[in-house]
Amino acid sequence: MCARKAQRGPDMFSEAAAEQQRHDAPLAARMRPATLDDFIGQEHLVGEGHILRRLMDADSLPSIILWGPPGTGKTTLARIMAGQTEAMFAPVSAVSAGVADLRRIIGEAQERRAMEQRRTVLFIDEIHRFNKAQQDAVLPFVEDGTVRLIGATTENPSFEVIGPLLSRCRVFTLHALSPEEVAELLRRALADDEQMAAANVAVDDEAIEALSSAVGGDARIALNALEMAAASAPVAKRGPRKVTRELIEEAMQQRTYLYDKAGDSHYDTISAFIKSVRGSDADAALYWLARMIESGEDPLFIVRRMVLLAAEDIGLADPQALVLATACQQAVHFIGLPEGFLPMAECALYLATAPKSNSVLTSYRKALDDVQNSLGEPVPLHLRNAPTGLMKELGYGKGYKHAHDYEDHQVEQQHLPDKLAGHRYYEPGELGYEAKIREWYEGLRDE
Repeated sequence: MCARKAQRGPDMFSEAAAEQQRHDAPLAARMRPATLDDFIGQEHLVGEGHILRRLMDADSLPSIILWGPPGTGKTTLARIMAGQTEAMFAPVSAVSAGVADLRRIIGEAQERRAMEQRRTVLFIDEIHRFNKAQQDAVLPFVEDGTVRLIGATTENPSFEVIGPLLSRCRVFTLHALSPEEVAELLRRALADDEQMAAANVAVDDEAIEALSSAVGGDARIALNALEMAAASAPVAKRGPRKVTRELIEEAMQQRTYLYDKAGDSHYDTISAFIKSVRGSDADAALYWLARMIESGEDPLFIVRRMVLLAAEDIGLADPQALVLATACQQAVHFIGLPEGFLPMAECALYLATAPKSNSVLTSYRKALDDVQNSLGEPVPLHLRNAPTGLMKELGYGKGYKHAHDYEDHQVEQQHLPDKLAGHRYYEPGELGYEAKIREWYEGLRDE
């Protein structure tokens, strides 16, 4: 009996330890999907017919860099890819691993390749934290196929991964999950996780929507907040323990906002922001900007609107507005949130306080109207190029006056089609830099 007990002991202990580990794991880890069918988000990569799914189905995955915000499924996707291709998954974190760890994994991969003909997927989480020497240590073994590299990073790999290694990898960009995708994940956790089911937890739709909108597309934060809120929910004498929006806010340590990115709140708020900037109300512009950022709006969506605002509502009254808005887009794309609020706030303030002109829009619409209502008027002969002798004989380019050959680099000459000659589309505004344009341009017209 003692012998039998001693013989079975290690297995029993290991099984118990594994079960305890699963039980102690946070909800985000317990809900990690094992297959693409259970994976939520990144449809542009793993949806039916899209690139990563096709590569996985064909068992022809290259070395890959997964670039995206936290909580978007980079590690999960790497595990799924390794599992579907029946490769050995060897994960390391660049925070704690060194060259010695990499050499050990590579040695095991070489042995596995020779003895079992089995491939190894080397997954390096936060690969941007590896220095050049550490990345160089991996390079030859990625190149000869000893390991298939999957790197995960929240930083732009163009700047954080050495060129030789980056050239041997395909970069795939992951996006922050939408509030709808986060909500789906939360509802799935409530329905499928044994511990959540055992706790008899009920979460109302308002709380789920608020949480889904408040996490900036980070599934890990959402699941951890849900688990904490559920654990703190009061036990009811009858019925389930109810998780309310207030409990979610306590778990998040911040106020949540109802903000449906596909619904009225989304469009109403961006409309309020645009009209505040157009109306030169810097305070309101900052308020609506903060509302959108704190509600989990895609920062690049906001910046795209600011680029459009710079051209549509400021235009030539301050040409630097478009330059600054474009720089803001680059800055936000580069550094992301939370720090990205700084260039966004700077840009919003600049646009709101800049002189306004919509002459770009109105003049283009006038020109467009003539384009749509004319029958493809021919280009005047003197404006046409004449690269051949025949074209010259036909009068192409004849009589063209080169502006730089004249005083002030300006010449009186017809540039519109004959039927539209004399039409005016652009009327310069009277504010900011455009006032100078108006003075100069009207002088040209009067000559």
